[in-house]
Parts: sequence; C-alpha cells; structure tokens
Amino acid sequence: MTVKSKHVTIKGIKDGLVFLLDDECDLQQLLDELRYKLEHSHQNILTGPIIHVDVKLGKRIVTDAEKEMILDILKQKGNLLVRSVESPLAEEDRPKEGQLTTITGIVRSGQVLQHDGNLLFLGDVNPGGTISCTGDVYILGALRGMVHAGAEGKEDAIIAASFLSPTQLRIAEVYSRPPDEWDHRESSMEFAFLRDGMMQIDKITNITRVRPDFKMFKGV
Repeated sequence: MTVKSKHVTIKGIKDGLVFLLDDECDLQQLLDELRYKLEHSHQNILTGPIIHVDVKLGKRIVTDAEKEMILDILKQKGNLLVRSVESPLAEEDRPKEGQLTTITGIVRSGQVLQHDGNLLFLGDVNPGGTISCTGDVYILGALRGMVHAGAEGKEDAIIAASFLSPTQLRIAEVYSRPPDEWDHRESSMEFAFLRDGMMQIDKITNITRVRPDFKMFKGV
C-alpha cells in the first residue's frame, strides 16, 4: 500500500509505515503538508494500534531543531511510534576518525542497520539481519546474521562479536567463507580481519597483532 501526495509519501511495509518526505521543497511547505495529511487524510491507517514509523528525508540535511519539528507533528498521532529518521549528516555531525558510536537493540530478520563510522552494537544480530558499516563493527552479543564492515572500501576494518556464527561476513569487497564452516565456533569473543586480501579469524585477545595502537592490559 502506498499513499502519495505532492511532497509526502506514506508507504506500508511488513512491520509498520515509511514516511518518504520530499528533499527539494521548502521545509515549511513540507511540514504544513505533513500536518494536513495526518489531520485530515487516511484515518484508517493512522488510528488504532501502535504503528512503527521510519522517516526518510532523502538528501535533505536538517538541524536537530528541524528534525524535532517533524517528530512533533508525527507524535500528535498517539499510535505512531517513530523508530528511525534517515537523513544525511551535516558536516559538523559526521563521526570523527576513530570515534565509536554505541547502539543498543536487536537486528531481526529482514532488518538492515546502516552506520557511518565505527559501531559498538549491544545486542544480537539474528539470522537474516544485517549490519552495514563504513568502519569497524563490535558486537556485544551473538552475530548470527550478516555484517559488512569497511563498506566504502576500508580494508583495515574489523568485525568482532561475543559469539561469532554469521551467515556471512564482508570487509570492504572481501567475503567470508560459506556459512557451514562457522559451526562449532569458539565460545570466546573473536574478530575477523583481512590479511593479504583473505578473511582471517582470531581471538579478540590477539587484536593487538592487527591493531598495535590498541592497549592491552597485562595484569600484575
């Protein structure tokens, strides 16, 4: 189901709604149309049980205040629960080199989590779920889905997980071995990295061999 107007498109997906907002029109015009649509149109899909909403702003770069104006309009409908807002990052908001962003949750089958920079994910990645990241990916949880690190060609990116049993790993343009080779993995945390263009797996305690800049606690 897809409901269209001049600047706002509401698209039904398996587990909610996607609001596609025009990235070329005046922001105030967009806000007015979004408000009108929620107040006067499509009450059959905008009332009733809780509906998860993903908002896509295209190429429009918004400030925190402008993003909050959009969210305030959506929150007027008590059954709409905003799950994500996708828009390009303003230059000052882009992650700095080496910066680590923490996200908590579960990546379920059919879901894709995309991130610009290095990511610490607290939770599980289920079979059929995907994380795609331009930097490193560290998962404090079980990785049973797919992870793509170094998605823009960063070959020194790494992928680490508390329990490493993925359907597939990818670093830059290099793919891991077939899924059936991941049976009976080590119970300790492991990480994947590239060496001479080949995917390698090692225990996390050996990460300093790949990343000498990481500090190791040696005890007393």
